[in-house]
Amino acid sequence: MRYAVVIEKAESNYSAYVPDLPGCVATGKNIPEVQQQIREAIAFHLEGMREDGDPIPAPTSAVEYVDIAA
Repeated sequence: MRYAVVIEKAESNYSAYVPDLPGCVATGKNIPEVQQQIREAIAFHLEGMREDGDPIPAPTSAVEYVDIAA
């Protein structure tokens, strides 16, 4: 499965969340670190859902960049 991840710059770090997995979040001091942290968070989140007997949601969010004229 491939989930969309949103990474945002905060004041002194980066944060990431997964729109298709509410509550699945991570932080890191830079982009590579937050990417690693969100991978681990997704695995942990899905493991918890399986243990609880919850259905695993299919990825439905998409990410697209839109160019605009300056």
